[in-house]
Amino acid sequence: MSSVKKVVLAYSGGLDTSVIVKWLQETYQCEVVTFTADIGQGEEVEPARAKAQALGVKEIYIDDLREEFVRDYVFPMFRANTIYEGEYLLGTSIARPLIAKRLIEIANETGADAIAHGATGKGNDQVRFELGAYALKPGIRVIAPWREWDLTSRETLMAYCETHDIPVDYAQSKKKSPYSMDANLLHISYEGGVLEDPWAEAEEEMWRWSVSPEAAPDQPTYVDLTFERGDIVAINGEAMSPATVLATLNKLGGDNGIGRLDIVENRYVGMKSRGCYETPGGTIMLRAHRAIESITLDREVAHLKDSLMPKYAQLVYNGYWWSPERKMLQAAIDASQEHVNGDVRLKLYKGGVHVVGRRSEDSLFDEEVATFEDDGGAYDQKDAEGFIKLNALRMRIAANKGRKLR
Repeated sequence: MSSVKKVVLAYSGGLDTSVIVKWLQETYQCEVVTFTADIGQGEEVEPARAKAQALGVKEIYIDDLREEFVRDYVFPMFRANTIYEGEYLLGTSIARPLIAKRLIEIANETGADAIAHGATGKGNDQVRFELGAYALKPGIRVIAPWREWDLTSRETLMAYCETHDIPVDYAQSKKKSPYSMDANLLHISYEGGVLEDPWAEAEEEMWRWSVSPEAAPDQPTYVDLTFERGDIVAINGEAMSPATVLATLNKLGGDNGIGRLDIVENRYVGMKSRGCYETPGGTIMLRAHRAIESITLDREVAHLKDSLMPKYAQLVYNGYWWSPERKMLQAAIDASQEHVNGDVRLKLYKGGVHVVGRRSEDSLFDEEVATFEDDGGAYDQKDAEGFIKLNALRMRIAANKGRKLR
């Protein structure tokens, strides 16, 4: 008899997780609670309810988490200007801690003693889900079917469905997608298929959110973004909620061929993986945020933030959102954003995001000091001589001692 009486499953309603529902019921002889999150994946999530009911599930959670996702996860990450390995904007990574949190909340609400997910044993998501779950509920049991069962292909999953009378949309099942895709309000990712050859160019038909830069309009699109404490609160003067901001920027970016990325990344589990990503809104947000910081942040604060960012990105990518070190870094980052207020004007054109203006009541840009014209004594150029000599002192001493510097 299984020690697991009730398990909360992260449930999409697709083939894999539908099989997992039945497999959990049979293997663990337990009650299954399903949880489906709407984080802006662009697909209707309500049909998951009927699919779960058909599998005998009595407790079904379908939650709209779009605002929470952007407000409490995407925006804090972008305050740090976060990029993993110089390119990846962490669209999949940042969604996992929210899903893990909600899984644990539902487990507590329903009295479940385990959670389950459909992540494979080869990927990063298993780590992200489980690190989050253990951080939030140390004694929770985690069931990862892909690490336990012998169903190793789409064909074996389909055969399992036939044997166990699991409803499947056969019209769709016959159209095997060449890609493994994951979407939310921040991005859509593509893996597998021809992308497993890092030399092969991604097919144009693969991309779903953006036109190619070549097909983008011949006239640029201008957009003004308003920031408060590092977060975008309005577009072209219109106040918007966090989720609406990101959805609007996704549309503007996609229409102008912005946000496509093709990379080979280093997974936490040890392998290299080639993936393609569309992050139009995030690409715009990153460029605009750095622009407003350029006039509002102190130089040393800005440089310190830049030095901390790779570590922050690594923590998010590897699944340590709920770790004390990420929370410590977040506190420092958020403190730096007190004066990151103002407007940034961007020109979007054929895949490019160009900053053409920035202004702020909190600006540290002093025209009188920076001007190439007469500054009226605001800056004494003679002061530079001592500054340079002091900074050169250690190198002059070394040279005088015969040290070779080249």
